[in-house]
Amino acid sequence: MQSSTVKIRRWVAGVAVTAAFAGGALLSQGFRDWAGHTVLGSPRTPVTIAQNALPVSLGNFANGFSAVIKPALPAVVNIRTSKIVKPQAGQMSPMFNDPMFRQFFGDQGNGMQPKAEREQALGSGVIITADGTILTNNHVIDGATDIKVYLNDKREYAAKLVGADSKTDIAVLKIEAKDLPTLPLGDSGQLQVGDLIFAIGDPFGIGETATMGIVSATGRADLGIERYENFIQTDAAINPGNSGGAMIDIHGNLVGINTAILSHGSGGNEGVGFAIPMSMVKPVMDQILSHGKVIRGYLGILPQDVTPELAKAFNYNQPGGVLIGNVANDTPAQKAGLHQGDVITALNGQPTTDKNTFRNAVAAMAPGTNVKLDVWRDGKTSTYNITLAELQPDKGEQEGPADNSTSGGLEGVNVQNITSDIAGQLNLPASTKGVVITSIDDASPAAAAGLNRGDVIQEVNHKPVTSVAEYQKAVAASPANQPLLLLINEGGITRYVVVEAH
Repeated sequence: MQSSTVKIRRWVAGVAVTAAFAGGALLSQGFRDWAGHTVLGSPRTPVTIAQNALPVSLGNFANGFSAVIKPALPAVVNIRTSKIVKPQAGQMSPMFNDPMFRQFFGDQGNGMQPKAEREQALGSGVIITADGTILTNNHVIDGATDIKVYLNDKREYAAKLVGADSKTDIAVLKIEAKDLPTLPLGDSGQLQVGDLIFAIGDPFGIGETATMGIVSATGRADLGIERYENFIQTDAAINPGNSGGAMIDIHGNLVGINTAILSHGSGGNEGVGFAIPMSMVKPVMDQILSHGKVIRGYLGILPQDVTPELAKAFNYNQPGGVLIGNVANDTPAQKAGLHQGDVITALNGQPTTDKNTFRNAVAAMAPGTNVKLDVWRDGKTSTYNITLAELQPDKGEQEGPADNSTSGGLEGVNVQNITSDIAGQLNLPASTKGVVITSIDDASPAAAAGLNRGDVIQEVNHKPVTSVAEYQKAVAASPANQPLLLLINEGGITRYVVVEAH
């Protein structure tokens, strides 16, 4: 069976609990953007982290780990959210088609529409300041119109949203209270595989619950859960309702916010859970508290990992590095002279190892920050000083062209010349050159390499192609049983792809 990654959240709409989301907010099938909701920035809200929280003595574990968990439980809260969901236009309740209903009401029921309903969900959160600042997941509160926080001692508070960041799945809430229990912030960078950790939250709404496990891995990324990923993986049980809850270390320090599980379709815990490390949470939280949102640095490139196949295609023989697959127009990278095919070997003197770490590092910097990049090009390394811009909201998704197949070239791939109409469908400039993939065999080497219908092939082995004939000629001219290096344009973003022997 195919694995899937899910965020945990629990519905309290009636009786059954069918949650697949790792702890908090599986609000409704129709949830999208929270339109019209006011995000409350709190630039005057200081975050004072408890400084008197001493590490728990390891000598206190004669009867277990209560010395760690008991002080932490009061700082983990239950979060209940609700939203009014209006029915879609034309949506009709099945009962209006019931013969018994029509016997009494005739066809007048045809004009009736179902009423709006209030949907509810549960999640968890962590108190980090004594005056009521609370950390949770964005998906716990996303789309909610009402947010209630319930403390361990049964006190109830209405919460305001200070701000949220969907790209990391972090949200900050505020309740009006004093002298609340808090968790001290720990250093997630010190965690190692095998370290004991504890997950605390409110699974299924049954009440504060603690589970134990180890750190299974750190730096987990490319899971497709969030835009920026750097997860702590654990085998501690994380279940629906745990999202936004605390991951603490053996000294009682908060080292992560529980957020997701990997499930084979059951929706429950299978020993692969994920938490956002405090090294990522705290900078996001600080920006939300200062600005009401997160402001990120922007370079203007698409970074790619340098796979062995790509390294061979570019004659790159150094360890690590990040390949530039695309340079966007009118960006700091383009203005500085970076090119497709360049390899970034260091950022501010630190070697680059992978695209995820590089992307997170750039995004964590403030716009206006000057960065130094060591860049490899054609066997030579040069240094570029670049001033970062501000990352803007993402563009919408693009639609692919109509299916109109022309065979030739790569096995299992059909292409046609890209026209201005097709370029418009792909949201590309009318002047875009290349051939567009109109269909692709899922069992082909090209599909295995990540090519998709609607991708535009612009280069074959560094040779530009502007027509089907040039594409076919370039593929035919490549050595037999040798991989092909393709430059692919997908929705205006280019990247390099290596397709195995054709």
